[in-house]
Amino acid sequence: MRVGVLALQGDFREHIAVLESLGTEIVEVRLPEHLDGIQALVFPGGESTTIGLLADRYGLVEPLRDAIADGLPVLGTCAGMIFLATGTTESRPQVQLGVLDVIVQRNAFGRQDMSFEADLTVTGVDGPVRAVFIRAPWIEKYGEAVEVLATVDDHPVMVRQGNILATSFHPEVAGETRVHEMLLGMER
Repeated sequence: MRVGVLALQGDFREHIAVLESLGTEIVEVRLPEHLDGIQALVFPGGESTTIGLLADRYGLVEPLRDAIADGLPVLGTCAGMIFLATGTTESRPQVQLGVLDVIVQRNAFGRQDMSFEADLTVTGVDGPVRAVFIRAPWIEKYGEAVEVLATVDDHPVMVRQGNILATSFHPEVAGETRVHEMLLGMER
């Protein structure tokens, strides 16, 4: 399977390592032509404002929206989830794809020094999923098409909407592969 990883900023190398361990062929996506022929795409954690600015600068925003609307399975983690979302609870402007019907609160669990790990119960996954939360967002509001797969303190931290999977946490940092396996199992 040929999987793209948005490689503009953030922890894309960690996602690549997990995906390679699962036997996929990797494409580092930096330009629109890198989307050609990929069968799934990962949006890594990092700094969502920077990811949005760089995606806009390199002409990726509309091609990404089109690919997702065409059914490309995607996974967004932490900042990747914010980039996929329709909005945030903040009023400052930010480039977002607006394809995942959620409103996200950035850094909702606190600053870097409040980062934590937890074992989550995730719908559709047997056994606990190890999750690393680093300056993590949570979902404040979501639309009817969004299925909540996991929560922390009643806040959604993992959701699915059709071909879009998103987490507040970093499975790639915890050595957890089952979230990526869910992505690879999503039919186009």
